[in-house]
Amino acid sequence: MLLSLFCIQNNANAANENIAKAGDITVALLPSIAYGATFYLDDSNGRAQFYQSFFSNLALTEVLKQSVKRKRPNQHDNKSFPSGHTSVSFQSATFIYQRYGWKPAIPAYLAASFVGYSRIKSDWHYGSDVFAGAIIGVASSYYFTDKFHGFQVTPTAKSGMYGISINKKW
Repeated sequence: MLLSLFCIQNNANAANENIAKAGDITVALLPSIAYGATFYLDDSNGRAQFYQSFFSNLALTEVLKQSVKRKRPNQHDNKSFPSGHTSVSFQSATFIYQRYGWKPAIPAYLAASFVGYSRIKSDWHYGSDVFAGAIIGVASSYYFTDKFHGFQVTPTAKSGMYGISINKKW
């Protein structure tokens, strides 16, 4: 009986470690994809907005970690609040949503939610840490990110002529 409990415990620990590793990989992929999209779409304005939202998110998250000094559930250190992994993930997902629309944002938000879940499941954060990280990430991208327009329609009026100008980047 004791041997079977030991095996169950080891399997649970291994599963939690795998979830934590998957969360660590996902938190690196999300900003890479969001940032990479600005190159793929030749979106230099989006790139500048990504920098603003990404770095303001990191700065606010770190200031709060240093100020609050909440002990992690696993007792590793006192930088639990807010979750940096979650704030970066939700910043990236919200950047994709704000800049490129809801369709590409759905998998990004699912991935960001998984990152938050992985932080709780692996005992690195409390639920409130993850919630606060998500709020900070969402807010930073909402504040700094505008909608991307693959083409631009501008009304024009010159010397009695009225019309519209349509511009498209190729």
